[in-house]
Amino acid sequence: MNEIVRLLQAHHSSRSYKSDAIPVEILDAIIESAHHAPTSINSQQISLVVVRDAASRARIAEIAGGQPWIAQAPVFIAVVADFYKTGLGVEKAGAHQVFQRSLEAIVSAVSDAGIAMATLMTAARAFGLGIVPIGGIRRDPQGMIDLLGLPSNTFPVAGVVLGYVAEEAQQKPRMPIESFRHEEKYHPEALEPAIHAYDLTLKEYWLKIGRGDGLTWSASMAQHYSTFSRRIKSIAQKQGFTIEV
Repeated sequence: MNEIVRLLQAHHSSRSYKSDAIPVEILDAIIESAHHAPTSINSQQISLVVVRDAASRARIAEIAGGQPWIAQAPVFIAVVADFYKTGLGVEKAGAHQVFQRSLEAIVSAVSDAGIAMATLMTAARAFGLGIVPIGGIRRDPQGMIDLLGLPSNTFPVAGVVLGYVAEEAQQKPRMPIESFRHEEKYHPEALEPAIHAYDLTLKEYWLKIGRGDGLTWSASMAQHYSTFSRRIKSIAQKQGFTIEV
């Protein structure tokens, strides 16, 4: 199998890290890889904030709801939707930016942030580092904005923990491929059997790793998606993302 494909298919999140620093040349190569990732219309509407300060990482761990691996690993990279940067370009051309007030801006920026995140994670894994993506920074976006000094028209979308793994984690099984891959058109009839099978698989996985409290996929989705778990609308509006069109 192609080595890059093997690396991608072996993805898993690591939550136990050594305190060893990442060599500067390796970190630079990882960030440069994400810098070359594609963005919508070459907007380059994504910025990264690299956090190595121990106190700042501890604060991010707190913001994210108490995730100790953020403070434990030597590097956290915040992925930021950045229409402040594009606004400067628009002004230089003699116009006024309004794009950040549209739903399209949110969709395109989050898509580009995901591409940057995936690139960071793949590059880090290629260097033998462990990673874990962190969406929990959206629990307190204002806390992240204040900590990172983010200007208007920016928003912290997510982040990535990078470090050398102390204790390797097992790869969590995925839902059957039929729930993910649809040929020619969407096939809803494949989903309920796939979900049922995955609930059973996940039960077995939790027991295997000694997690008696592990939820099935259905129960986990009900826990998170039956409520509005992150109230970020007011902070996003304050930053300039008013979604008028």
